[in-house]
Amino acid sequence: MRVAPLTGPALQAALDDVARLRIAVFRDWPYLYDGDLDYERRYLEGYHNSPGAVVVGAFDGDRLVGAATGTPMEDHAAEFGAAFAGQGVDLSAIFYCAESVLLPDYRGRGIGHAFFDKREAHARALGRTQAAFCAVMRPEDHPARPPGYRPLDAFWRGRGYAPLPGVVARFGWKDLGEAAESDKPLQFWMRAL
Repeated sequence: MRVAPLTGPALQAALDDVARLRIAVFRDWPYLYDGDLDYERRYLEGYHNSPGAVVVGAFDGDRLVGAATGTPMEDHAAEFGAAFAGQGVDLSAIFYCAESVLLPDYRGRGIGHAFFDKREAHARALGRTQAAFCAVMRPEDHPARPPGYRPLDAFWRGRGYAPLPGVVARFGWKDLGEAAESDKPLQFWMRAL
């Protein structure tokens, strides 16, 4: 296994593979994402356009089996920065650790920590003093919630992240079984770098 940051041309070359991973992994709980490559390509274009963006790839040989993305907060979709309105937080200090997707067979091997380590190091190199991400909020009694599901809260807290009260983004995607996109609430978590 190799975990390495990708920027510039290497980042651009990996985006279709990242799109396929996002579609596969986010199909499961709690995202329930009914994605397609056209939507993914539009969404991931922001990483191509941001000089501060990074994709951290997890490779089994030459095969991309996981990826974590990040950009300076002001370079990401406006819905995410809008969640901080009135919070007295300078968006230019925040590096947004967007997605982490990893195929199930590769979980539990420390790759999630490596994803955060590499994105946080990239953020520090850009002069960022805060790292943030957000996670979809689903009701406890949602009918698609699998029995015995364990959220990643303990992992995130162990890395020094804490939820930011009242800092909730709204972002739309199409859930499995939906005819069209609907907005979902996403709770922000943040830590000082």
